[in-house]
Amino acid sequence: MSKNKSQNDEFVKNPCEENDGAIDKDNPIDEEHTSQIEQSGSVLAMRGDKIIHCLTIVGQIEGHYVLPQNNKTTKYEHVIPLLVSIDEDPRINGMLMLINTVGGDVEAGLAIAELISGMRKPVVSIVLGGGHSIGIPLAVSAKKSFIAKSASMTVHPVRSTGLTIGVPQTFEYYQRMQDRITNFVVENSNISKEAYTNLVMNTGELVMDVGTILDGERAVEVGLIDSVGNLTQALDCLYEMI
Repeated sequence: MSKNKSQNDEFVKNPCEENDGAIDKDNPIDEEHTSQIEQSGSVLAMRGDKIIHCLTIVGQIEGHYVLPQNNKTTKYEHVIPLLVSIDEDPRINGMLMLINTVGGDVEAGLAIAELISGMRKPVVSIVLGGGHSIGIPLAVSAKKSFIAKSASMTVHPVRSTGLTIGVPQTFEYYQRMQDRITNFVVENSNISKEAYTNLVMNTGELVMDVGTILDGERAVEVGLIDSVGNLTQALDCLYEMI
């Protein structure tokens, strides 16, 4: 550990533990806190007397079906109750969301995004590496969104695996599901519905697919993400909001 450790890097015990409410600033990451990182990819940090919860959304968003063990996943049954706990705990002042995901289950991703957009506490997101597919609603669900200059986001229509019945009702179902995603993104970002739909249905960019790949600066230019930035800028923004 660096000798020049700042207050930003100080970790505290899980405030959800039963105690007298006091924060032990000198206590290192204990065994239970380490387990929390391994299970849900979350960690607590503090600056001064302000405590934030850092949540990572990585790999593939796992829905109602368990993915193979060799897949890195974000499990919605872990994240959903965790978000409720964060919003209800008076000792947590805000949440930073780190996103590096290929996408995944649409309904699980939308469920998490809806919870985040409805939280009372300030939430800042930053896309690192990639925030593809259903990762886009997750990124825009925060009160303020950032994206690294080197990161990218893939906008494309809804996909399905498994048996598909080739009837008009199937295509109508896909359209309605796409509308759910589009409406959420439009309501939680600065992009218009027409512009987002054009990105989704773009046929001139991907060789064997429909959609658009946006780098960090272009994602901001079209109004999908608020700002290009790094971790320090995202943290500073969050503490200002607190």
